[in-house]
Amino acid sequence: MIERYSLPGMQKIWSEESKISNWLKVELLACEAMVKLSIVPQEAYERIKERAKFDIDRIREIEKKTRHDVVAFLENLAENIGEDSRYIHLGMTSSDVLDTALALQLKESCELLLEDTLRLFECLRKNAFKHRKTMMIGRTHGVHAEPITLGVKFAVWAFETHRNMLRIKAAKKSVSCGKISGAVGTYANLDPFVEEYVCSKLGLSREDASTQVVQRDRHAEYMCALAITASSLDKFATEIRALQKTEVREAEEPFRAGQTGSSAMPHKRNPILCERICGLARVVRANALAALENITLWHERDISHSSVERVVLPDSSILLDYMLNKFIGIMEDLAVFPERMRKNIRISGGLVFSEKVMIALIDKGVTRQEAYRMVQRNAMRAFEGGLSFKDSLLADEEVLRFLTEGEIDNCFDIEAFVSNTDEIFKRLESLQV
Repeated sequence: MIERYSLPGMQKIWSEESKISNWLKVELLACEAMVKLSIVPQEAYERIKERAKFDIDRIREIEKKTRHDVVAFLENLAENIGEDSRYIHLGMTSSDVLDTALALQLKESCELLLEDTLRLFECLRKNAFKHRKTMMIGRTHGVHAEPITLGVKFAVWAFETHRNMLRIKAAKKSVSCGKISGAVGTYANLDPFVEEYVCSKLGLSREDASTQVVQRDRHAEYMCALAITASSLDKFATEIRALQKTEVREAEEPFRAGQTGSSAMPHKRNPILCERICGLARVVRANALAALENITLWHERDISHSSVERVVLPDSSILLDYMLNKFIGIMEDLAVFPERMRKNIRISGGLVFSEKVMIALIDKGVTRQEAYRMVQRNAMRAFEGGLSFKDSLLADEEVLRFLTEGEIDNCFDIEAFVSNTDEIFKRLESLQV
């Protein structure tokens, strides 16, 4: 079960109360713009501002009859405003209100998600520097490759999170766009000033050319930014899950006092939080596909997108906010086992130094192909048991024709693997957010 956030938060942004409050903001600002155009009398506008209130339960009651949420909202306003309600929604279509109000929700969502991603970035950067010297084995294809440090791994995640911040910033700019241009976007019954005025007051851009709706490529961009960010979290959480395997056990997500891992096996300490993040990422990615499908509408608009985005936009925004906060918590209390990391490096009996030996042979004038063959021969011998890789090399007459025992020893300096990683941390330290 996903814990509910206390308000304010992402759930407040996507609440029914906030949505309809934004509708009212749009209607009142449109009315205010029409005062400036001498379409609506100033006195009428003052009365409208004073009386314009809505009741969600009453709107729902009216909607049972109208089968139209905006019409139900307008009827509820009219009940409260009275005769001056004739100046509300003048020349406008429902999507003028819906899409401009939706832009406010999306903008606020982006702002909250940017706060989350910044906190995650700072957490990852802190952990990267904390573990910049924590040596561990690097793996490719799940198989031991060469040593890295845990700090380098976290630096990779930090840079990726920074890119996700940039994607969300770009999406924020794209979705912070309203329209008040009438039934098919031609301003047939509206002065374009109304749109310019309302959007400016709300901190939105205006759609340069709209149909009945703001174009849905904007919302798809938002959803893709969320899906990529969710996929990054999926990637990070998957790595922690892999490192938490019993036979690896180099890191472990927080396990609280009193927590249980299995109803049958009392010893279990399962990576349930990371698994939850991985599962939820699938939902956000699937929702992004639905948003991409929403780009295509018939002519100047149909309503096929509406039901979809009423689900995918709030759900994905709330999910990603939740996932980011959960993963920050994981990283803040992540258990790290450096001794196990060192032990795992030693498991292969020195095979991780194979490239160092090959390069040493090449430096002695051996062709790359011959050097590779010599090193691989000894590596396979070590794989199959018996001698360690180093001892196998020291017993290989062909290798000893080119390398002395001391030169072979020099190839087994583990610190050499990370001697140039300071450059990575300089980049991370200087990264502007």
